[in-house]
Amino acid sequence: MEEEDRMYQLNRVAHVAGFIDQEPVRVISGVRRQQNMPLHERIIPYLETAGLYHLARLNSQWFWVDEPLLSAFIERWRPETHTFHMPFGECTVTLEDVAYQLGLPIDGEPVSGCLSEFENFMENGRPAWVWFRELFGELPPQNKVKQMTVCYTWFHERFRVLPADATEDIVRIYARAYIMMLLSSQLFADKNANRVHLRWLPYVASLDDLGRYSWGSAALAWLYRCLCRGTNRNVVNLAGPLQLLQSWIFWRFPCLRPSDFNRFGFPLASRWAQYLPRNDAVDQRVVAARLSLDRLRVHDIVWEPYSTPDVAAIVHPKILLDQHRRLWTAVTSLIYFAAIEWHQVDRVMPQFGGVQHLPRLPLNIDWLHAKDGRGGDRFFPSYYREWHEYWQARHASVLPVDRVADPGPSAEYLDWWCRVAHRFLSPEVAFQDPRPIVLTEEARHRGSSQAPPMVQVVDRPDNRRVDRRRRIGTRTTDREWRWLADQLDEGQGVGGQGGDIDHRVPRRRARRHGQRDGGGRARGRAPSGEYHSGQNVVGEDIGGVGTGMDQGPLH
Repeated sequence: MEEEDRMYQLNRVAHVAGFIDQEPVRVISGVRRQQNMPLHERIIPYLETAGLYHLARLNSQWFWVDEPLLSAFIERWRPETHTFHMPFGECTVTLEDVAYQLGLPIDGEPVSGCLSEFENFMENGRPAWVWFRELFGELPPQNKVKQMTVCYTWFHERFRVLPADATEDIVRIYARAYIMMLLSSQLFADKNANRVHLRWLPYVASLDDLGRYSWGSAALAWLYRCLCRGTNRNVVNLAGPLQLLQSWIFWRFPCLRPSDFNRFGFPLASRWAQYLPRNDAVDQRVVAARLSLDRLRVHDIVWEPYSTPDVAAIVHPKILLDQHRRLWTAVTSLIYFAAIEWHQVDRVMPQFGGVQHLPRLPLNIDWLHAKDGRGGDRFFPSYYREWHEYWQARHASVLPVDRVADPGPSAEYLDWWCRVAHRFLSPEVAFQDPRPIVLTEEARHRGSSQAPPMVQVVDRPDNRRVDRRRRIGTRTTDREWRWLADQLDEGQGVGGQGGDIDHRVPRRRARRHGQRDGGGRARGRAPSGEYHSGQNVVGEDIGGVGTGMDQGPLH
């Protein structure tokens, strides 16, 4: 079927879902870095102008991510549709989620340009390191520089504490450093988790113009790109705004969220700031999370988690401005430099209060997925002109939504989805309930329905030795034979569990036959190989009571 081939074409290449039964469980490791720079009051106005203040407030907390849970969700991410394929249909992170979870503006110019050759591609551009010196007043030492990146540690050491008597020019320098680190760590982190790229120099050069960019669409483009990369079975590290993905999961799926996190503020991702997931048995937790997703039904997802009065009471009004809000349902391109992705909200209309009907075939953008900015710098607005034009026409691509009281997939969609979708990833045996036992016809006619009669024998326990050892006791028996007394207490014989373990008294501790102590009394021990039943000689010693146990088998 064409739909199935189009939606799952990567299963035959390298998608992790196509190799679950053939390879060990894969646990994704999150690649993130915390900025750890204090937010000075004099820097806040620049962050508010840039539309990054709410993100900076999130930066004050370290968000631990549940890597096994994210790994299970990534197995269901489809780069062909940019959605999670669930048993009940499709769902995904949208521009609406970015606005509520991170508090980022949606409408604006795309976050694009070039990566380092500013003097060649930009008007009034300068060589990268010349521009860096102009903006920060100095250059980092060579041991803090690698190609076009600077170590986090240099920014920490140089711009962590703003002087109390700093001039406004100094404050602007510190604001540039803070914003560059904020973008590199919280939104656009990559596998170089400890470095800041110079691509942000043209942006921080004009702090007053930072508010005209669509930080929300750029963050979503980078999350999509990281998820698409993470579906490759050979990838074990995941970058990007992982706190956005995890918060989206917890808000949409109450059965997967941690308990005792009922209080929240804005941005909504701050609700999970104190969440500390387990870090043990990660392989088993991936398998368990995979099975939990396989068992989800349509009523297990909250299609509109932001429509409650509690959320409406705390959301920042600027996020709900019509210029931003109407783009939540736009089917358009998402741009972050070389990362171009497609916002396919036509496949998740219940997330906006509508009914999901049969979608169109997914857009094939494999060519875009192969581009990541490596292989030479270029001016991306020109190189990806067509996709930048889609974003410029974003307001014309907004889908109308016919809101209903009970949003969800239509019957026609569910019938189609059950036929073409790969709904389950766990093996079939995982869905079988081991409790019910099916009584087969062969079992009904297999011999008599009753057990054969047998003579009833009365139990004859003998606790005499146990009582004797409790009454007398020896150092040796307390130490070496306590296991026997415990088993006899439980009514178990010597031939019970542990019969293959040698619990006998070591030979060096046994007393030799005929040896006398200082008082002239014999220390009784039967000759080797002999055991006189009922005649073990127990001689009392000054230091305690000796035992004359042979090393042969007990009878």
